[in-house]
Amino acid sequence: MTAFAQLAAAPHEPVLAAENLSMFGTDPWWLVVVKAVFCFAFLMVTVLFSIVWERKVVAWMQLRIGPNRNGPWGMLQSLADGVKLMLKEDVVVKRADKIVYVLAPIVAAIPAFMAIAVIPFGPPGNEVSIFGQRTAMQLTDLPIAMLYILAVASVGIYGIVLAGWSSGSTYPLLGGLRSCAQMISYEIAMGAAFASVFLYSGSMSTSKIVEAQQDRWFILLLPVSFLVYIVTMVGETNRAPFDMPESEGDLVGGFNTEYSSIKFAMFMLAEYVNMVTVSAVSTTLFLGGWRAPWPISTFWEGANHGWWPMLWFVLKVQLLLFFFIWLRGTLPRVRYDQLMKLGWKVLIPVSVVWLMLVATVRALRNDGYDFTRIVLYVAGAVIAVLLLSFVADVFRDKKGRAEAAKAGPEPEFDPMAGGFPVPPLPGQTLPPVPRRRPRGERQLVVSGGSDTESDGDSSDGKEADGV
Repeated sequence: MTAFAQLAAAPHEPVLAAENLSMFGTDPWWLVVVKAVFCFAFLMVTVLFSIVWERKVVAWMQLRIGPNRNGPWGMLQSLADGVKLMLKEDVVVKRADKIVYVLAPIVAAIPAFMAIAVIPFGPPGNEVSIFGQRTAMQLTDLPIAMLYILAVASVGIYGIVLAGWSSGSTYPLLGGLRSCAQMISYEIAMGAAFASVFLYSGSMSTSKIVEAQQDRWFILLLPVSFLVYIVTMVGETNRAPFDMPESEGDLVGGFNTEYSSIKFAMFMLAEYVNMVTVSAVSTTLFLGGWRAPWPISTFWEGANHGWWPMLWFVLKVQLLLFFFIWLRGTLPRVRYDQLMKLGWKVLIPVSVVWLMLVATVRALRNDGYDFTRIVLYVAGAVIAVLLLSFVADVFRDKKGRAEAAKAGPEPEFDPMAGGFPVPPLPGQTLPPVPRRRPRGERQLVVSGGSDTESDGDSSDGKEADGV
């Protein structure tokens, strides 16, 4: 069954905009503190594990050993790295704006921890007991929880931009500007992917979004939104292959070039905490949140009750963290123009068109249209758009060929005219690059020259001798 068939055939009862979140906000103050400490500890432990896991997995992919000295199987390597960074000399460059220079790592790290507050680790009911107090496995929830996550995530970019600007150096400034443009570009497509989930679930509350996935996860109903979010979350966290702000080849180290010791460690911590946060958001929106996977939930009724939902949630988050590591060990870094072209020319149009299709299907379904009519209407609209784009491309090509014929042959461009290679200007083209001939057309080059008469005589003599 296709994604649109599942989307139209799924339950479509109207969902009220005002959610009932009365189970939140009733915990005593000490339980709120316990939950907040747990969220902080969960992020820190997951980061420590992820750093070691990343080094182990990449070493396995590259046929290396990886860390194996600090602790059993090298599991304390990330803790040793943290101690090493704290003991390093804390250097502050002379040209830096010291106040902003010191505050920038804090601004980058704090928002990374705040988004986890509205992520559900389990059902919203009083499923578990903590020190005799029944409570939900979530710190809090909001009717606009996903907008809160987007707002908090967008604040973290200020830390990176201010770090590059306050360092008083060129390369960190370029890294900060790159990161700003990159994150703004990818947040647009991310917001459109979120909007598809909002349209279908009828809520922006994280607990209600997970509740709407009781029958079918949104990765099956909204696969395009999931793929768009997967790409954008890699771009948002500045991870390979989109780690443009930190590209060592042209920016030395990016926005954190002039940082050392604990301030550099805070930038590194913010990156890994953001990885955990976006993985938790992806799990909540598309992978059923804390719900058990399909085979387990069919024969085990208690899989979604008690403390078990936290296990499924953590396993899904770790699976997405492995995806981050897999990308880093597999794909090379893309060019910056390729990164921006992917964001503006591919992800944003695809996410907006998909959002319109989802809204159309939901509107037609709510009006009582059957699935056949919905498919006909949507297919007709898509075909009309494709035809219009095809006609526009035909006329554009004709106009381009007419202008090229009127302008005449282009002047020959010599990239080495000035003594060193230069790129072509607009309107100029490079001369064709000579290509190597196919393997079958190449001639065999024999050492000692082309005269092989003596070889032929010796071969004839060997054949005469019966050799």
